[in-house]
Amino acid sequence: MKRFDVGVSEKLQKVMASLGLASRRQSERWILAGRVYVNGERATLGARVKEQDEIAVDGVLLERHRKERHQAQVLIYHKPVGEITTRSDPQGRRTVFTSLPAVSQGRWIAVGRLDIATSGLLLFTTDGLLANQLMHPSAGLEREYRCRVAGHIDGSALKCLTDGIDIDGLSCRFITVVREGGRGLNRWFRVIVNEGRNREVRRLWEAVGGQVSRLIRVRYGALVLPDDLEPGRYLKLAEGEIRKLRESVVKNRSAIGSGG
Repeated sequence: MKRFDVGVSEKLQKVMASLGLASRRQSERWILAGRVYVNGERATLGARVKEQDEIAVDGVLLERHRKERHQAQVLIYHKPVGEITTRSDPQGRRTVFTSLPAVSQGRWIAVGRLDIATSGLLLFTTDGLLANQLMHPSAGLEREYRCRVAGHIDGSALKCLTDGIDIDGLSCRFITVVREGGRGLNRWFRVIVNEGRNREVRRLWEAVGGQVSRLIRVRYGALVLPDDLEPGRYLKLAEGEIRKLRESVVKNRSAIGSGG
């Protein structure tokens, strides 16, 4: 698929739709809502853009090279405890990129981070735009974790965790908390958050007197960690699965943008 001709302009909503970001009608709603900027200026409905123009949605700059996006790859990786989410480490610790397959074009981009003591589902893609969309707060994608927590956690503590707790001036909370059993003071819980703030899950438990001894991410948006995917192994998504992943981002952002 060829790129836009430098001297030819196209309607902004048409370009956004061609990039797979949203339908034309949804793109128009985003433009009217003030979520779209062209070359740093708020876009207006009916605006026309050329290839060299920079388009941003919710502060995320769009990748205009459609051919690269259609060749995008996505991996589900089962991160083990002890690996860090960086490309290299001065201390020589193993990184999550060590076990990933080579790519002929581009490079793997981690969708968010998991700290060294956290295991579970970590997404990688070669598509920078998709990575930004998956991480951006406007997508509102849920992250689900299983947590083993030490400490006396009663009903009032669980209510605080879902009502919201101030952490560094920001209100943080679990969307849901479900008990999963356990013995003594070590109990398993399943929790959901919809943002990827640094150490948010651990800090929320610490705020009510709990200490997390195991933390496993089991879901990111619609993608679930397969039961048979061993730590340190990865699973490549098929083209159809990647398309559904893109559609889920658009659907979530549309729902948030419309207040639904």
